[in-house]
Amino acid sequence: MLFIALLAVILPLILLAVFNMPALKGMAISALVVTLAGWFIWQMPNNVMFASILQGIHKTFPILWILFGALMMLHVLRHTGAITRINAGFESLTADMRILAVLIAYLFGGLIEGVSGFGTPAMVTAPLLIALGFTPIAGVTLALVADSTSAAYGAVGTPLTVGLSNVAPTNVADFMNNIAGTMTTIDLFGGTFMPLMLVMLLVTFFNRGKKSLKSWLEITPWALLIGLVYNVFAWLYAHTIGYEFVSILTPLTVLIIAVLTLKYRVLLPTTVFTNPWKGANFTGDGVQNDEETMQHASSHMSLLTAWSPYLIVVVLLLLSRTIGWLKHFMTNAIDFGWVNILGIKGISSDWPVLYSPGFILTLAAAIALLVQARTLKPFVPAAKSVLASMVGTGVTLMVTLIMVQVFSNSGTNGMNLPSMPTYIAKTVSQHMAGVWVFVAPFLGELGAFITGSATVSTLTFSPIQADVAANAHLAKPIILALQVIGAAAGNMICVHNIVAASAVVGLAGQEGAILRKTAIPALVYGLLVGIAGAIMLMF
Repeated sequence: MLFIALLAVILPLILLAVFNMPALKGMAISALVVTLAGWFIWQMPNNVMFASILQGIHKTFPILWILFGALMMLHVLRHTGAITRINAGFESLTADMRILAVLIAYLFGGLIEGVSGFGTPAMVTAPLLIALGFTPIAGVTLALVADSTSAAYGAVGTPLTVGLSNVAPTNVADFMNNIAGTMTTIDLFGGTFMPLMLVMLLVTFFNRGKKSLKSWLEITPWALLIGLVYNVFAWLYAHTIGYEFVSILTPLTVLIIAVLTLKYRVLLPTTVFTNPWKGANFTGDGVQNDEETMQHASSHMSLLTAWSPYLIVVVLLLLSRTIGWLKHFMTNAIDFGWVNILGIKGISSDWPVLYSPGFILTLAAAIALLVQARTLKPFVPAAKSVLASMVGTGVTLMVTLIMVQVFSNSGTNGMNLPSMPTYIAKTVSQHMAGVWVFVAPFLGELGAFITGSATVSTLTFSPIQADVAANAHLAKPIILALQVIGAAAGNMICVHNIVAASAVVGLAGQEGAILRKTAIPALVYGLLVGIAGAIMLMF
């Protein structure tokens, strides 16, 4: 039975990472096999099975809404020439790709994660990286890997607030802040190495003939400094202000510090790792660009104007998640959610249209056209082009999420079995309690790999993690902290995050190649935080 339950994990890994199938074909096969296993082996009732399929279909649309917003933003910024101006602004700071990867993917992406979540950061930062000259596969890989440390506190602390809600005692605030404080302590070791891992990925897999070891070693002091400063400030904010704002305040603070290190040449290498692919005309959304027009427009645009759409996105996301009445309005004004699908309690799908990052990205794109081009005329043609480009991605996401929902809802069955994810976790915990501190983060990663959400992974597995901690006499805050950190790291390898980010930059069919690369830092990060947890358990 364990093998059957693991099919949702094994099949995508084999089909995408080993056989290099396009995600559409690989995930369609996986969804079919898992659905048949749920029907015939777990004996899920027909109404639960159909409700799960409908739930998977419905959950596709909120993700496509975010993807639409990200593609519209990209289209508009290329149309107005803002991307070219942003590029020039970064180059005035540094032309070093290693540093740009950390600034954009890790720090700016961390800020987007802090106010939004939902896989948005990779869809926003990957196009930015590519506009600066990174190859599409490098941009997507780096954007996905960077969306890890910050994702543990993403969307104003949702992975903790919601993810740990079913194991929280009555004093919820103290409990959550205790777990968050433990997480930041663990990440003082594990998370500190993330910028260095980003650079290592860049110079190892996307370096084209340069001396990768030298390129990595000479940037190591600066990358470690940024990683350490990031996690020190995360620790300070978690212990003073609260976990909800760790992923907002920390990247903002460290972005300022990083720019100062560039200005004053603190720990920077003497050589510059420049981009060998500079000059590629990336369009991503299939729109051809008039480079002469773009250059002319960008030459007359201030850096603040060029960045204004992203500033608008950050401000609107932050306001909509912290101001009570605004959050209530945006959550409820237009609600396309589907509660208790086919009358089955607990099988639901949320879609608050205005509260979604998709709406805010689309709104920011429209404002950008008005501010930067003084017209909205290109908006409708751009929207049509973007929608046409999303069809294949929509089908891929749909079959992926059908598999996820069947897998997650399999607890309602005729065999009196726990759900497939719970069955996996309970079986593994029976045999590995003695080394559970090393297993805990990987269980979190496993949950996020399948479900695509750090929050859902923690919501699913936190009761098991808490039970194992109690039975094995392990410190519960440490084990739960490892679950949340591991679930956040699972963003790197989550199939539907990979599919969505790839779609933004026109890389459909390359998902297996990306997964093979992001799996390496996911494993290393899980091991590092496991070691940190083990050290903490000794004291």
